[in-house]
Amino acid sequence: MIDLRLLREDPDRVRASQRARGEDVDLVDALLAADERRRSSGSRFDELRNEQKGLGKQVAQAKGEEKAALLQRTKDLAAEVKAADAEQSEAKEEADRLLRSLANLIDPAAPVGGEEDFVTLEEIGTPRNFAAEGFEPRDHVELGQILGAIDTERGAKVAGARSYYLTGVGALLELALVNMAIAQATASGFIPMITPALVRPAAMDGTGFLGQAAENVYHLAEDDRYLVGTSEVPLAAYHMDEIIDADKLPLRYAGYSSCFRREAGTYGKDTRGIIRVHQFEKVEMFVFTSPEEAEAEHRRLLQWEKDFLNALELPYRVIDVASGDLGSSAVRKFDIEAWIPTQGKYREVTSTSNTTEYQARRLAIRMREEGKVRPLATLNGTLVAIPRTIVAILENHQQADGSVVLPEALRPYLGGRTTLDPVK
Repeated sequence: MIDLRLLREDPDRVRASQRARGEDVDLVDALLAADERRRSSGSRFDELRNEQKGLGKQVAQAKGEEKAALLQRTKDLAAEVKAADAEQSEAKEEADRLLRSLANLIDPAAPVGGEEDFVTLEEIGTPRNFAAEGFEPRDHVELGQILGAIDTERGAKVAGARSYYLTGVGALLELALVNMAIAQATASGFIPMITPALVRPAAMDGTGFLGQAAENVYHLAEDDRYLVGTSEVPLAAYHMDEIIDADKLPLRYAGYSSCFRREAGTYGKDTRGIIRVHQFEKVEMFVFTSPEEAEAEHRRLLQWEKDFLNALELPYRVIDVASGDLGSSAVRKFDIEAWIPTQGKYREVTSTSNTTEYQARRLAIRMREEGKVRPLATLNGTLVAIPRTIVAILENHQQADGSVVLPEALRPYLGGRTTLDPVK
């Protein structure tokens, strides 16, 4: 959540951010009113409590009618204090609820608009001209069948739509990608983590996933636990309610986990194959750092993602995501989209977001510097999301006979194998 002092001092900036996101601007005025009510009811409660304390001393010294009057006032005051306390609690609860509903303030450098209003920052690599090579590219589903790597039919039989098995070289390819990603992350100073897939409400809400993204979250009502859609959630909550010394920052973690998403609102989209699925594996980078370093760290995360895609020899583009497509926590977000030949377009494979102090405030994570305690900043970036990366590798590196040439950087993680070959 944002700093309330910023809201009080510059409400127009907050309104502008809400407007750019396509969010409710009236929420700003409702929160200002609730905050004023909270502060005034708190002052009223303090005044009554001080009067109550002073009255106790007067009663002890009074006699006769004066004492009787003071005792009556003591009785009336007790009821007033109780009512003021209730009003203060109610006002605080309302202000807190509205504050947690308010999205983070967008970075002024982020493009304004909806999903299609992104800005392309760069394009890396050149998509292959399959026509010039003399054959029509197969999509990842057909390639997966030829290679004995992907089985969506049995996935649907066992687990329903948007489910799949990775089999044979498909399973080996996933493990290779994970190991390659963890190797790169650890070489860059990240601490590898295997994180919980089930979290408590405080962790899910603290990272902002029970707001805009709530419809895509799996909730186990009987246990009041949530299945994570990304290891960003347990990584962010790892230091929940803690104070971290500034000299330990930045703290960088690389979390490997299964991810679960309901994919609500995507009826009819990407129903073929493994581009949009309910469960997948991912290696996520997560950083705790000082607010002053957050912007530079965001660029570093983007570069680590680019390094990984470059090593996989995939053509891709980097986009600056528009304000209306950021998600409530991020002030700025960069997506990397790999070229998918059979779709003739780029599709998101990784992203990185700067969430500044927003998540840290919600999770009560602070930093101590020169004896002072203040919120720190958090950032996240996907190093590899397995299904879509497999799609990009299969389709971009396929050959006319259905085999797939493996990128050189990936070969050591597959026992030196240079190709994936059709199953005979």
